[in-house]
Amino acid sequence: MNAAYSPARLDVRALARAGDRLAGETPTHECERLLAEMVSPSYSAPLIHWSAQGEWRERLGGAGQCWLHVTAEVRLPMVCQRCMGAVDVPLTVERSFRFVADEATAEREDEEAEEDVLVLSPQFDVLGLIEDELLMALPLVPRHEPDCPAPVRLSAQDAGFDEAQSTERPHPFAALAQLKRKP
Repeated sequence: MNAAYSPARLDVRALARAGDRLAGETPTHECERLLAEMVSPSYSAPLIHWSAQGEWRERLGGAGQCWLHVTAEVRLPMVCQRCMGAVDVPLTVERSFRFVADEATAEREDEEAEEDVLVLSPQFDVLGLIEDELLMALPLVPRHEPDCPAPVRLSAQDAGFDEAQSTERPHPFAALAQLKRKP
């Protein structure tokens, strides 16, 4: 990683003009929202492997365009919604972003553009962007593929419940019937 760039306060324009690349590994415990999706805080924090490549594209008859190409991958421990056990979910993100001068331009061009359009700021948080992209890559229903390693229990009964069902209870009117028979 180039010492001139900080992922928390990145000058995207400088990175793009130089055509430089920024890469690193970040523990998931530094990403609060991603940490909330993990199976348990006691789990060891996996590393997010990420990179950000700057690119400056010259345009005919206009100002150049600032681009940032981001990749990230992590294996996030989550709860399988089928067996309720832990499952490592691989997440991979590859996205490209074009930067514009202000919010109004971003809103106007984002509707028409195929790429994502963001507002250029002098101190851009690349790690926040990576966390956002990984959160959007999460599966709606995490589960083991193709099958869970342990058989899935299809009932929620326990032994005490089964015993209570198997013991025969006296009929409530049995005591009255015995009173009726006595002389």
